[in-house]
Amino acid sequence: MREPKLLLCDCLHTQAIDAAQIEDATGIPCSRVYTELCRREADIVEDALRSNDLAIACRQESGFFEDLAAGLQASPPGFVDIRDRAGWTGDARPPTPKMAALIAEAALPATATKVVDVTSEGTCLVFGETEAALSAAEHLCGLLSVTVLLDPDAEIPPADDRRFDMVRGKLKSASGSLGQFKLTFDRLQERIPGGRGDLSFTAPRPGGRTECDILLDLSRNRPLFPAPEKREGYLRADPGSPQAVTRALLEASQLTGTFEKPIYLKLDEGLCAHSRARKTGCTRCLDLCPTGAIAPDGDHVQVDTMICAGCGSCAAACPSGAISYDAPPVDHTFKRIQTLATTWRKLSADTPHLLVHGPGHAAEMIRLSARYGKGLPADVLPLEVSVLSGFGHAEALAALACGFGTVTLLLSPETEREGLPFQIDLANAIAGGTRVFSTEPDDPDQLEAALYREWPQTPAVTPILPLGSRRQVTRLAAKALHGENPVVPLPGTAPYGRVELDPERCTLCLSCVSLCPSGALKENPDRPELRFQEDACLQCGICSTICPESALTLEARLNLGDEALVPTVLKEEDPFHCIECGKAFGVRSTVERLTEKLAGKHAMFADDRAKLIQMCDDCRVNALYHSQDNPFAMGERPRVRTTEDYISKRRDH
Repeated sequence: MREPKLLLCDCLHTQAIDAAQIEDATGIPCSRVYTELCRREADIVEDALRSNDLAIACRQESGFFEDLAAGLQASPPGFVDIRDRAGWTGDARPPTPKMAALIAEAALPATATKVVDVTSEGTCLVFGETEAALSAAEHLCGLLSVTVLLDPDAEIPPADDRRFDMVRGKLKSASGSLGQFKLTFDRLQERIPGGRGDLSFTAPRPGGRTECDILLDLSRNRPLFPAPEKREGYLRADPGSPQAVTRALLEASQLTGTFEKPIYLKLDEGLCAHSRARKTGCTRCLDLCPTGAIAPDGDHVQVDTMICAGCGSCAAACPSGAISYDAPPVDHTFKRIQTLATTWRKLSADTPHLLVHGPGHAAEMIRLSARYGKGLPADVLPLEVSVLSGFGHAEALAALACGFGTVTLLLSPETEREGLPFQIDLANAIAGGTRVFSTEPDDPDQLEAALYREWPQTPAVTPILPLGSRRQVTRLAAKALHGENPVVPLPGTAPYGRVELDPERCTLCLSCVSLCPSGALKENPDRPELRFQEDACLQCGICSTICPESALTLEARLNLGDEALVPTVLKEEDPFHCIECGKAFGVRSTVERLTEKLAGKHAMFADDRAKLIQMCDDCRVNALYHSQDNPFAMGERPRVRTTEDYISKRRDH
């Protein structure tokens, strides 16, 4: 008999678990179903922990089991919650397919998050209302190196506390985050130590600068940063709320030492379609970033890792994949979705539905529904992601093409939602119907009302294997969902589409080709020709902006036909052949038009010089060199003057 790798517990007989079916569907050796592993049967866990590589189907008592492992000096076990998310349900249908799917998904190898060390030495600037700022400094000065910034016109109490520093002035600008704030001041005055009577300060001076690790804002003014709650090291509290100030003081006191800052995003500058030749194209990430961590940097954007809060909105909206979420990578999310759907199909022929949610508030609502209400329906599979705003149209379409009937995004107060409506609309447009939803219930009862309902009938699909980039998975999913329908109309700002050309306006100057960031527009090196590959087009708009003849327009759509994968000719013309050597160059219509407009009508092309327009580069240079008024001709090279020449000239005078 194989040693069990997964311990099952029905939590005092409150859920039905079929260990045999779970083991068959997941391939994970399961124990028999126990009843109280966290208390009376804890010795079973102790024996199993000694064998290592163990998982327990209980997350509520994870702390207890981790303490057991620590006492045995064994590796901590893994955990998967099948009780709150599957076993505790008011649905009469068996929960086993769902339990197996959740267990198989939890067994996937975890991905390591890249981090960078951030060091805070505890230098803290406190500013805001005088009384609140001085009181905060008195509480923090024993733990942090505190400086209080007071308004130049503020009345200062007679007490002179030397445990912290005090300055007066106006905070002009601030940048950075925990451990690396950079500040500039106006009318800065420093306290003069010593003296009798009232405190004295130096004369005001502009341009003061400093750096600090922590900012404590106790003012009632606008925040210093966008999305202030996401700026690490910047603590803000209403000075009129003692509870808020106390929480800020407690948090500030803990911000010393070295911390690991996750690197949420991966940036490939070569794929970025932000701009070319100072012509702005895609600005999706810049428009969505709540913290201001993304900024233009020439032809591409740059991401400030220290400011990025990891909401993932930019990665969901990036049309080229230049910015991708890396904590975890998107391919790991695709793998989780596929595992859930594949395992479900082994035990059930019904259509499952995916519920995507974040940690914290949304996860707690699911737990409360399970404990006090009906819980989740048996065919609704929850997928917890680190950030819900990073779950875009590609992930939703992958779920539909893997076999899920619908996808529901469970919003919560902490969800960054600015980019989500468009991602939902785009997913539904590509899916060909309303199959992706969002819900924001106020309580578990509303959550149950949103999930216990008649789902729309959906056609069966052949499940896909979601491999590749987000664009590739989107196309693969759309083909599975649409079958023979080759062209899907999309909203006007969608990142998929084609370029339409007005051939009467186009002169084949090919400026659009040189600036196309994705290579969707191409040239033919052998003849005047403009080609276009629709699958590569990002709809960034640089080509239509740069076109001197305004000959290009954009049309948002998703072409699923094979012709979208190969370049097609938008316009072609015959080349002009050099009148001297016969070599093909330029565009015939353009050369003829220039000849007509300039020959005999411009001083540079009078008489026989008009023929220069009809020559290739080599022949044109050769003709100019041998012409009577050769611009390259020079007189005889003057003799190099020597010292003797200067001495002779002096003698002559």
